[in-house]
Amino acid sequence: MTLPRSLQGRLLSLVLGLVAGVWLVTAVMTWLDARHELDELLDSHLAQGAALLVAQQMQPPSEEERSIEAPVLHRYAPRVAFQVFHEGRLAMRSANAPSQPMIDSGRHFASGFSTAHIDGATWRVFAAHGSERDVQVYVGERMDSRSSILWAVLRSTLWPVFVALPLLALAVWWAVRRGTLPLRRLGRTLARREPQALSPVVLDDAPSEMTPMLDALNGLFRRIGELLESERRFTADAAHELRTPIAAIRAQAQVALAETDEGRRRHALEATLSGCDRATHLVEQLLTLSRLEAGAGAESKPVDLGALVRGVVAEAAPAAIGKQQNIEVDAADECLVRGDPMLFAVLVRNLVDNAIRYSPALAAIHIGVVRWQGHVRLRVEDSGPGMKEEDIARCGARFFRVLGSGESGSGLGWSIIRRVASAQQAVVRIERSGRLGGLAVDVEWAAA
Repeated sequence: MTLPRSLQGRLLSLVLGLVAGVWLVTAVMTWLDARHELDELLDSHLAQGAALLVAQQMQPPSEEERSIEAPVLHRYAPRVAFQVFHEGRLAMRSANAPSQPMIDSGRHFASGFSTAHIDGATWRVFAAHGSERDVQVYVGERMDSRSSILWAVLRSTLWPVFVALPLLALAVWWAVRRGTLPLRRLGRTLARREPQALSPVVLDDAPSEMTPMLDALNGLFRRIGELLESERRFTADAAHELRTPIAAIRAQAQVALAETDEGRRRHALEATLSGCDRATHLVEQLLTLSRLEAGAGAESKPVDLGALVRGVVAEAAPAAIGKQQNIEVDAADECLVRGDPMLFAVLVRNLVDNAIRYSPALAAIHIGVVRWQGHVRLRVEDSGPGMKEEDIARCGARFFRVLGSGESGSGLGWSIIRRVASAQQAVVRIERSGRLGGLAVDVEWAAA
């Protein structure tokens, strides 16, 4: 059975179907029970009539007695018949009883109830012996009279049910419509809301069953509002941050155009290229952070963190060599973690890039990967100036940069590191390196 698409239609179909089914079962049970009880009652009347006839025949009739026909004393009398036989001869009968035994005389006489067909009608017959074995009594009743009585009983019993069924259906329809009114009110409320409206939905007298749905809906609106606010803030901050390198590139390009000295012109062009590199790096960081916040990086598979770290360090080595820095990698084998290899590479690349960028020339940088107590830990430490406690507390805020470092940057590196660590169920800790004296960053995952 295909249910209606509306909730109200489904409730009405199910409730009315169940009510009709229960009503039908009740009617059938009433019919069967009434018929059984009626048969028991009327059979007992037949047995009582037979007992009376037996009592009247305590003295068997003489040979000279003739067959006696009982008078008709009641309008229902034609529906009841009786016969009394003595020594095989009819001694008494009702006017509507045949002259032959109501039960086939060819079979052995047995007391009790049976069904017989007489003159095209079906009779219920009770047979009994008299005080002596040579007296047989038959009392019968037409079956159609029982059916008439049964229908009369059922009419008086079932007509209230027939009348109540449509009233019950109307009551159920009203109750279901009344019960689903909050859902329709919620639909109208949502239809009237403006697209930019993210305030909580409030319904007066909302039923308890709708509370989880309203809570989830309001939670969704709240998260959407936070996401839109984050996007607006991100767009404003990114526009502000991009304005600086673009202005610097424009200024250097104007200097290069106006300068006649070849050395100064070359210096201005190099500064222009440096500004382009900075803008490119900023755009790449922005795109990476945007992908992370959009939910990218859902892939999850085992990753050998040691091999990944060695590959990232190999890519970053030219920058460290240019500053005459010493990079040491101590990555154990079989340090497996589960997650997205691309996101792991982004995290490690940002950590290594920060260590190289903000450490001075001739600095030492140590990168270690170890497996310890069911966890894999990545540690990046350097001999640079480190960070103050208040600056460590602000790491991860967008576009936050430590002033006085002398290095250009967008301030998005730590935001990316924090976001990747959150997406990959990693824990990030920042402290001063006891080994090299600079900054130490620990990232820890559960081992795969």
